[in-house]
Amino acid sequence: MTEPQTPMLFLGFDGTISRRDAVDAILETYADAKWLSFEEEWRAGRIGSRDCLRAQMSLVRASRKPIDALLDEIGIDEGLVALLEMCAGQQITTHIISDGFDYCIRRILSGASKRVAAFLRGGRVCAGHLESRGHLWRTEFPFFHQTCGHGCATCKPAVMRLLNKTNAPAIFVGDGLSDRYAVESADLVFAKDRLAAYCGEKSIEHIPYQSLGDVAAHIEHWLAGRVFLREEAQDRVSA
Repeated sequence: MTEPQTPMLFLGFDGTISRRDAVDAILETYADAKWLSFEEEWRAGRIGSRDCLRAQMSLVRASRKPIDALLDEIGIDEGLVALLEMCAGQQITTHIISDGFDYCIRRILSGASKRVAAFLRGGRVCAGHLESRGHLWRTEFPFFHQTCGHGCATCKPAVMRLLNKTNAPAIFVGDGLSDRYAVESADLVFAKDRLAAYCGEKSIEHIPYQSLGDVAAHIEHWLAGRVFLREEAQDRVSA
């Protein structure tokens, strides 16, 4: 009997790993108030997140130093280390896929435990690109604006297919509306806040969670169940 494939974990970042949405924090502090009108357009489905974020970040006026100081205050979910430790023990590769920006992700993670960086070494960070030019900020969206019909800043289903070439069971953990397309490509979904509400409205099976420590415990239980079912099937075959 063939062994079940080791699953792959995909984590959102803003509000999932980070305690606060980093892009919202930047916009609320350093952008012209016009950013809210673009946010409303996106929430209503009239524009994609790529066009929304490009327009919003063009309204930011701040140099790197105050942006870095703001990002340093955000912090991460206290259960992240436990989740990554469990994944390492189970040989589950962990990737971060985000509609946010690589600059924010790397800055926030740099303030976390060194164990976090070690655990994430085998995975990828797939997000928009952000770089400063004085008091202005330039954006790029490499994943994958050419083929994403929804206009997403990061096409999460496409990234998941790219990284999961063996079609292993995909676990997705998220919290926001930008995650709504990713859940369709996952075998096991953990959701909170707006994503949980969306899954409920669309009757998408998901496990509610509050912290990443909850996710770690649920995945361990799920993996144990898979082992039990495999061993039970083997016993029936040999009986």
